[in-house]
Amino acid sequence: MNIGFVVNDVNTEKANYSTIFLAQRMHNAGHNVYLMGVGDLAYYPDGYMGATAIQADSKRKYKSGATYLEAVQGDKATKVRVTAPDLDVLMLRNDPSAEAEGRGWAQNAGIIFGQLALRHGVIVLNDPTSLSDAVNKMYFQHFPEAVRPRTLITRDKDEIKEFFNEQKNNIILKPLQGSGGSGVFMVKKEDATNLNQIVEAISRDGYVIAQEYLPQATEGDVRLLVMNGEALQYKGKYCAIHRVSGKDDIRSNLHAGGSTQAAKVTQTMLDLVELVKPKLIQDGMFLVGLDIVGDKLMEINVFSPGGLYDASELEGVDFSEPLMAALERKVHYKKTYGTQLDNKTVSMI
Repeated sequence: MNIGFVVNDVNTEKANYSTIFLAQRMHNAGHNVYLMGVGDLAYYPDGYMGATAIQADSKRKYKSGATYLEAVQGDKATKVRVTAPDLDVLMLRNDPSAEAEGRGWAQNAGIIFGQLALRHGVIVLNDPTSLSDAVNKMYFQHFPEAVRPRTLITRDKDEIKEFFNEQKNNIILKPLQGSGGSGVFMVKKEDATNLNQIVEAISRDGYVIAQEYLPQATEGDVRLLVMNGEALQYKGKYCAIHRVSGKDDIRSNLHAGGSTQAAKVTQTMLDLVELVKPKLIQDGMFLVGLDIVGDKLMEINVFSPGGLYDASELEGVDFSEPLMAALERKVHYKKTYGTQLDNKTVSMI
């Protein structure tokens, strides 16, 4: 199988990232793995999208994500031009909201080039036509109200103040754009003096999300990976991690100071998966991360869901195995049916 991984920048990847974990495992399994940043993508005169991609030594197997990453980031890494006809699968693992200032051009690049790859029969995951609708947190509002906290999205300070007064508890304020816990604030019920100031700061960059505060958030959240619309499971273990926020920090995101521990996946969590499953199937969202607090979803990460490596370490099973098997199965179906199967269908079988 020939598979390409699109990331924000190959040089900023880390050994414990899910992309590197999966790429290393697939390389060791004998698949041709290509890593490419969004800045490496191109459209060539012959009508194909492609990239100047990086490959590790095909004659070597790597003991860990760290040694594999050293190989692809080092001076001896092989650079090769790869185009759509060379690929069976293209996995879009770049996060538009994680792009640094001055790289606005990069935010939609993976989606745009992914859509071009579809024309030549490449399986693109997650489906790029649906990803274009998910570039901000508004996508979350397309899922059933039963799975979401009570939410207001606006730039009007008075509306946010009214929403705040209606709530029995604290509220969370965060930007519509962005991820990783950036710009997330909790306004406590007994202290509304900073509300206007916080709203003004967030609204400079766009819309503000005002959300009811779930008291269970003090215990952190659970990141549960969902594949093909089902909770990812292997050898009786679920691919999930319990993320706990740092001291005096409401954010449980790992790069915002949170830590991980083994997660207990409950029937309530599995019921949430069932409720979002139809929409995920409709949109061709092959691999997503659900962030769960209590009986609600706080976020659905459809771009670069992490947790694969951490869950594998915590649970003692290699969750890249069922992922690889699923990708191999999709390639088999695509080669068998050709253009009879559209990308969204292949994404979810």
